[in-house]
Amino acid sequence: MSEVSAPPRFKRFVALGDSFVEGVGDVEPRCPNGVRGWADRVAEVMARADPEFRYANLGIRGRVLSAVLGEQLEPALAMNPDLVAICAGANDLLRPSADIDALIETYDEAIGRLQANGATVVTFTAYDTGGKSVFGALRGRFAVYNELLREVVERREVTLVDFWRMRVYAEPRMWEFDRLHMSTAGHVYMAIEVLRALGIENDLIPVELGPAQRVSPTQRRRDSRQWTVEYAIPWVGRRLRGVSTGDTIRPKYPELTAMAPSES
Repeated sequence: MSEVSAPPRFKRFVALGDSFVEGVGDVEPRCPNGVRGWADRVAEVMARADPEFRYANLGIRGRVLSAVLGEQLEPALAMNPDLVAICAGANDLLRPSADIDALIETYDEAIGRLQANGATVVTFTAYDTGGKSVFGALRGRFAVYNELLREVVERREVTLVDFWRMRVYAEPRMWEFDRLHMSTAGHVYMAIEVLRALGIENDLIPVELGPAQRVSPTQRRRDSRQWTVEYAIPWVGRRLRGVSTGDTIRPKYPELTAMAPSES
């Protein structure tokens, strides 16, 4: 009779990336930067199982891949993590032009360095923007990025969380009003998927959203106007000025930290 392998036990978890990793959209005033996010939730589960577990989150909103690696890679390596989650490149793909081959080559090298340092690496495909009125035109670009990333994942045997294939995110309430960042419900679901990919048992429960909401054409037009004024126009303006919402943001947990094991 074959032995059943024990679930992986990690002592030092470091998360690298942009707003997706920082946790933007999952508002929690008690947390650093006022957000919680899927990575914090994953860390909290691990902290409940091991009082010696430590966690760092270096993610900062708005960062392109070069900034993520330039600012976060060396500090992450210095912590000697045995688990790293990294997600970056989406902000590059949202720009007018992007050299996707060069992005993946750089990403590949970074993953290799993390693995050579002894870490199990988790990464993510980009979300499928098909059918989205704003970002639908970029679907092909994201698809190419994902396909090249899958080649890296297979060759390096990286743990992949396949955001592209998660149809549950077609539900608008999985997203914040800005249409760019996951809501609390989206972050909770992502935390569950990350833990599942790692083979870690947990008691997280998806947020109950209830019946689908009916939105009248009038309300839809009103929401679109509000979104344009509050998010789209400022976003374009920041791009033209070369600034980012993350320019004044510091990492949530810049050093390995003992997480309080939250119950929710």
